[in-house]
Amino acid sequence: MDKYFDIIEHSFFDYANYLYFELSNLSWHNYLYWLIGLSLLVWLIELLFPWRKEQAAFRKDFWLDAFYMLFNFFLFSLTGFNALSNVGVNLFHDFLSLFGYKNIVALHIEHWPRWAKFITIFVVADFIQWNIHRMLHRFPFLWRFHKVHHSVEEMGFAAHLRFHWMESVIYKSIQYVPLAMIGFGLEDFFIVHIFTLAIGHLNHANIKLTYGPLKYVFNNPVMHLWHHAYEMPKGREQGVNFGLSLSIWDYLFHTAYIPDEKGSIKLGFKGVEKFPKGFLSQFKNPF
Repeated sequence: MDKYFDIIEHSFFDYANYLYFELSNLSWHNYLYWLIGLSLLVWLIELLFPWRKEQAAFRKDFWLDAFYMLFNFFLFSLTGFNALSNVGVNLFHDFLSLFGYKNIVALHIEHWPRWAKFITIFVVADFIQWNIHRMLHRFPFLWRFHKVHHSVEEMGFAAHLRFHWMESVIYKSIQYVPLAMIGFGLEDFFIVHIFTLAIGHLNHANIKLTYGPLKYVFNNPVMHLWHHAYEMPKGREQGVNFGLSLSIWDYLFHTAYIPDEKGSIKLGFKGVEKFPKGFLSQFKNPF
């Protein structure tokens, strides 16, 4: 038991030191500055080439979503999520050790070419996340948390990271084992994560972008806007266009839906008008 108390204690100090390092050191693997840089870049593209020209530069809930970006990627881990994650990982590995397993790596790709590792991690992770995303819409208990993300009524890049903190718990818990079975390095995963961050920002941005024929492979702002539509098509009330970075899963499993590319549609869900508007009220609402 002392081991786990030590893990919790060190997790808080380690993450606090990590945040200090992020703020005080500028390097290519500094996630905070990647987040800020990509956000400013996509916002600039929105301002220069707006799809919905009537939408203000500082759209509705712009600052709320900006706070969600910082909270979900940095402050939430400082509240204890990092410590609980480390405890969970150690508990899992201690459980495996009872059966004589030191790890569960089944696919050793650490010596593959970097491009092959990148594609493997990217595709596998995205398919897992696509399935989790469908679960968030299908099961009422999970939908209560996911509604926070769908409370966006005007779409912009920062809406990408407006989500309830429980989504981090759900996603990371479900995808931990399958991703742990692939032997990749943290540097490889960092590159994938930055790439998916950029795609996610673009998907939520106020720009009209479809990638031409590649729209059947990559998710895009036009496709994702319909995922946030207030009215779902008949027979698909639980949602459409569940892809995060890739759209191919929606086309393969017949959940793709793009009736037009006008861009001026009502967003949200039935009852969004009465949904809490502030961070703390949205934090508590699902419970």
